Amino acid sequence: MKHRSTALPLAWAVAALIVYASLYPFVGWRWPVGMDAVSLLRLPWSPWLDHVDAIANLLGYVPLGALIFGAVLRGGGRTAAALAYAVGLAALLSYSCEVGQQLLSVRVPSLKDFAFNVSGALMGALLGMAVQSAGWVEAWHRLRERWFERESAMALVLLLLWPAALLFPAPAPLGLGHVGGELRELMLSAFAGTPWSDEAAQWLGTTAVQAPLTRLQEGLTTALGLLAPCFIVYTTSRPGLHRVVLALGALAVGVLLMIASTALNFGPAHALAWWTAATLPALSAGLLLALALAGIGRRLAAALGLVTIVLLISLVAQAPSDPYYAASVHGWEQGRFVRFHGLAQWIGWVWPFAVLVWLVVQLSRASRRS
Repeated sequence: MKHRSTALPLAWAVAALIVYASLYPFVGWRWPVGMDAVSLLRLPWSPWLDHVDAIANLLGYVPLGALIFGAVLRGGGRTAAALAYAVGLAALLSYSCEVGQQLLSVRVPSLKDFAFNVSGALMGALLGMAVQSAGWVEAWHRLRERWFERESAMALVLLLLWPAALLFPAPAPLGLGHVGGELRELMLSAFAGTPWSDEAAQWLGTTAVQAPLTRLQEGLTTALGLLAPCFIVYTTSRPGLHRVVLALGALAVGVLLMIASTALNFGPAHALAWWTAATLPALSAGLLLALALAGIGRRLAAALGLVTIVLLISLVAQAPSDPYYAASVHGWEQGRFVRFHGLAQWIGWVWPFAVLVWLVVQLSRASRRS
């Protein structure tokens, strides 16, 4: 029997992460000197072995193999087909990325990496088979059906991506979507050297330093940042005590991820640097409001969530770039895991806008049903 599962969109997300990590920094593209098209498709066998890199190549494909296996199985496929799809699609992705690395001067392709990738995907598929055999998948789906509506796959994906989005420093606690400066620079680069460059620069404004957020603005941003995942939950779940549990869980995840993000980017000694005078009142207000609204209907939750996201994006757009981060990230060695760090940055930029689109779709569907 076919079921709509979160495994498929999560598999796409993991695949995107793998492509990003495999081809970063996406510069230095060139055709290798003296290499024809056939030679390009032949991956070299590296004579050396970096154990850390080998483990990363192995473990990086385990989630992909498990998710593809689960998606095929949940879609009505048989175990053998799910296993074949998991290994085959992962191998195709790995091979494509390794061939792509042939065109990058800063990356080193290797047949050995491909072998570790495929082995990791196989491990993930076998892990998925073990989990399926133990009945844990069915237990999860029973729990999901009790707590969430049937069409909740995309909501769960957004909720699972929220912690990843928080890994990149935000201008205020839980303040995601700070993409205005990057968009401005991208548009200025696009117009550079054209007759309209001066007009574009004038229209897009100057790079003058923005005033920092006031305490009230920072507190509102934090409270709205906590309410956003809560309203996603409320939009796709039935009223009940489980909403209270999930709201408390959102608070716990948000606090833990802000600590982890600050520690990873600025060093463990600064893990609580994000906690300001406005943080506790803001988190308390956001949680109390979320608990007070735990019994509202899904359509009202979607409408309130839409207002929340719009206000969050508006407030974050007024925030200046974080000078503390700019000065610190280059000085702390662990912050140089830039492949995944950069991906977290993109997720943090895009997440509120993805939620915005999803909520609009939910309200549109609710209007058609009424």
